[in-house]
Amino acid sequence: MSNLPHEPEFEQAYNELASTLENSSLFQKNPEYRKALQVISVPERVIQFRVVWEDDAGNVQINRGYRVQFNSALGPYKGGLRFHPSVNLSILKFLGFEQIFKNALTGLNMGGGKGGSDFDPKGKTDNEIRRFCVSFMTELSKHIGADTDVPAGDIGVTGREVGFMFGQYKKLRNQWEGVLTGKGGSWGGSLIRPEATGYGVVYYVEHMINHVSEGKESFAGKRVAISGSGNVAQYAALKVIELGGSVVSLSDSQGSLVVTGEKDSFTPAEINTIAALKVERKQLTSIINDAAFANKFKYIEGARPWTHVGKVDVALPSATQNEVSGEEANALIAAGCRYIAEGSNMGCTQAAVDVFEAHRESNKGAAAIWYGPGKAANAGGVAVSGLEMAQNSARINWTAEEVDARLKAIMKDCFDNGLQTAKEFSTPADGNLPSLVAGSNIAGFRKVVAAMKDHGDWW
Repeated sequence: MSNLPHEPEFEQAYNELASTLENSSLFQKNPEYRKALQVISVPERVIQFRVVWEDDAGNVQINRGYRVQFNSALGPYKGGLRFHPSVNLSILKFLGFEQIFKNALTGLNMGGGKGGSDFDPKGKTDNEIRRFCVSFMTELSKHIGADTDVPAGDIGVTGREVGFMFGQYKKLRNQWEGVLTGKGGSWGGSLIRPEATGYGVVYYVEHMINHVSEGKESFAGKRVAISGSGNVAQYAALKVIELGGSVVSLSDSQGSLVVTGEKDSFTPAEINTIAALKVERKQLTSIINDAAFANKFKYIEGARPWTHVGKVDVALPSATQNEVSGEEANALIAAGCRYIAEGSNMGCTQAAVDVFEAHRESNKGAAAIWYGPGKAANAGGVAVSGLEMAQNSARINWTAEEVDARLKAIMKDCFDNGLQTAKEFSTPADGNLPSLVAGSNIAGFRKVVAAMKDHGDWW
């Protein structure tokens, strides 16, 4: 494979999966799965195209658009669209690869894919964003559909961008169908969809805490460090507070906002202020000198929160990939952290995962830190996207309570599936917690490759 370009993010995601499969008993029990791993690691289709649009000054602008249709064994390709200057094929392949197994763990009929563009919505007017979205969807529409590929939003793609793209798809195809998820509530969107990833990661950690404490503990009284300040971080923070925990940090690409008092926490009102800030695409720096924030928080410029939060019980990286290093992993353990789960995709570097897994293996039960990988812990977002697809197909709308109940059930299944699979194929030493990363990887992989074999994709 030396003729292929170096794709560091994708290679990291592939190696993380492959190493956990190798270090389990899966290949001993099913040696034919080695061939399946080779097959599943190559996308079924990669689409790349140019996006030409006009800015407000009348200048022609050019961006690159992508859609990686990675695997359709379990259903239509499903995964978000990311609009960000960092977007490249390596990042989208890593995200699409992770999405295969994440979607499998939800139990819903969804394949895995990812797409987007190196377009940056920040600093653009609504008209410029609309013109870009129209041009982007004009090409993408040739390759997607409700039973083929159903994109959603991701970084840089909010309800506004989804609306512009949906409108253009409808004009081109002359049909209304659930081709995108994350739609507006009055035209096919699902209740709880904006909250789903943040809520889901908290529900997942609830099961981790419940398992370790044998039902004696919950989020009540826990200090929780969260990175990011976008959709995932906001709703994770609100749910933690609702469940009795304290949120001690949020962050963005410029720095981190950390509470100064040992008993302090972000309040829902403060989180809502930050949410309004992000709608305007502003940074946390625009509020750090306001009296309401300056008296309660410290702002650490250019830093992630992990080494600045003091004592914490739970860490939820919820910004972007590789946002916890090996050094920061050790700092979290030293700060008393016992649960870490990824609200972002591949939020921890491999060095950090190795630190967490080594600590779990060398300490018994509650004395160890327990790591929940993103493909299981942050599956709530795509799960409710799948529920949105189901509602669109039936032309019905469920209540918020019904969607939330289904989300809770899916997150419980994600946790239980990973836990039981780890016990079967990566048996922990006596008294040690099972590896959720191994269990989740194996559970998702087995489900997908079994379907692929039935379809004749490998034999």
